[in-house]
Amino acid sequence: MSAPHSNAHVLTCPTRWSDVDENGHINNARLVSYVQEGIYDLFCHHRTAVRESLFPSGFLIARHEIDYLEQLHHQPEPLLVRLTVAQLGRSSAHVVVNVCRDPLTYMRARTVVVARDRESGRSRKLSQSERRFLSAFVPVDLPVEIPVEALSSTPSQRVPAKAARGPLPGSAHRARRRCRTSAR
Repeated sequence: MSAPHSNAHVLTCPTRWSDVDENGHINNARLVSYVQEGIYDLFCHHRTAVRESLFPSGFLIARHEIDYLEQLHHQPEPLLVRLTVAQLGRSSAHVVVNVCRDPLTYMRARTVVVARDRESGRSRKLSQSERRFLSAFVPVDLPVEIPVEALSSTPSQRVPAKAARGPLPGSAHRARRRCRTSAR
């Protein structure tokens, strides 16, 4: 197995025979549901999110950007759905999700997840606790854009991120991808 990827949340997800389409591979729509299951697991089932009652009104998916990198076939070995946070906004988190089975990554998604307000059903500002929780999933080598005022009591400018805001890194190149996993 690959070396652990620091600061990633990993969900083990089996494929099912019913996920296979007429072409003999896992259907692309089913792959999107693996992404959504990973996000739901992080935001609603992670022990810290549960213990601290984070995201009490849930969240909204504002955007999915998806690169299908390899055809995925049903096998007994489960998939690893690995999530990291690439950027934090005022009310949102940009989550990068890799769906892989060591050593290959089959799909990479960048999803914008927005904290939801129960009363209005619209977005709301992330709480300090939610921001702290999500920043724990920022890869060590990727600084996250977090408003400084969220980290201190003195309002200030935003801290710039090194994260690319365009297509996912390497999305134009479809070479085989290596899967990085976590022991978490």
